[in-house]
Amino acid sequence: MNSENKILIPIPALFSFEECLWFLNRNYDDCLHIIKGDTIFKALEIGEDILLISIKEHAGFLELNIIKGEPTQENKAYLIDYVREWFDMDTNIQPFYDLLKTDGRIAYMTETYKGLRLIGISNLFEAICWCIIGQQINLSFAYKVKRRLVEHYGKRIDHENDSYYVFPEPEVLAAADPDLLKEMQFSKQKSDYVIGIAKAFANGSIDKEALRALPSFAARKKALTDHKGIGVWTANYALMKSLKEPGGIPHGDIGLLNALSNHNIIQDRSETAKIEGLFQQFAGWESYLVFYLWRSLTVKVLE
Repeated sequence: MNSENKILIPIPALFSFEECLWFLNRNYDDCLHIIKGDTIFKALEIGEDILLISIKEHAGFLELNIIKGEPTQENKAYLIDYVREWFDMDTNIQPFYDLLKTDGRIAYMTETYKGLRLIGISNLFEAICWCIIGQQINLSFAYKVKRRLVEHYGKRIDHENDSYYVFPEPEVLAAADPDLLKEMQFSKQKSDYVIGIAKAFANGSIDKEALRALPSFAARKKALTDHKGIGVWTANYALMKSLKEPGGIPHGDIGLLNALSNHNIIQDRSETAKIEGLFQQFAGWESYLVFYLWRSLTVKVLE
C-alpha cells in the first residue's frame, strides 16, 4: 500500500478497537461494511467520488488505508473526521466509567466492555431509515430488508470479489417504487414513511446541521417528531447515534427493558420510576448507558 494512501489516527485512552469491531459484527449481515479478521472495510461517498477504505489497529493507532479513490488532502481530512466521529474517539469516557463503578449491578461493564465506544451512524437519513425498517421485526430480518434496499438503490464499489455499498441518497429513495419496496417486504406504512422521510431530507426540511444548531435536545427531538414516521423512540435513537446526543434514552425499547431486567434493575417493565432513577444517576451519559446495556444483550463467544 502506497504510503500516501495511509492515514494514522492516534488511539485515545479507554478505547478498544477490538470491542468496537466486535459490536459492529455480532454475526449480523450488515451490508454497509465487511469485517475480515481484525480489519473493517467500508465504502464512503465523498462528493462525487466513492472511496473504499480499510481500518485496522496498529501500534497505538487506527491505520486507515484508501484502497480505491484519490488520497487528496480533502479526502484524508474527511476520513479522519468521519472515523473519529464514527468511533466516538474524541470523548473522554472516564467520567462514565467512574459512574458505572458506583453501581454494583453494572460495575463489571468497565472491565468486560472496556474501551467500547458509542458507535455512531454519521448519516442521519440512514439512522432514521434504519429505525423505520427495524420496527416490529427482529434484528436479523431487519438487516435482510436493509440489504435488499441498499443493494437495489445504493451506489456500489467492487474490490476483490466483494461489493461495498453506500446507503441510498434521499433523492433516490424519495422516488422509490412502493411496489418494489413491498416486494422487499416493507409494509405499506413503512414504505410510506421511508419515502416521506426521504422527501423531507431531499427538500431540506430535515437537515442534520440545522438540527445541531437548535438550542436544546428537546427542540431537536420535536423537529424530528414533527415529521410523520418519526416517533419519540426513533428521534431518540437517531439523535443518539447520528448527533451523539448524550441524553438519548429510547424509552420503551424492548432490548433496553430486557437488559434492565437482566441486571435486576427492574422486575417489571412498568417500573418507570426505577428506570428514571437509574438514568438520573447517569445524567450526561444516558446514551452511553443505553449503549452498554444493549451491548450486554449479546454474549461474546470466545473462539
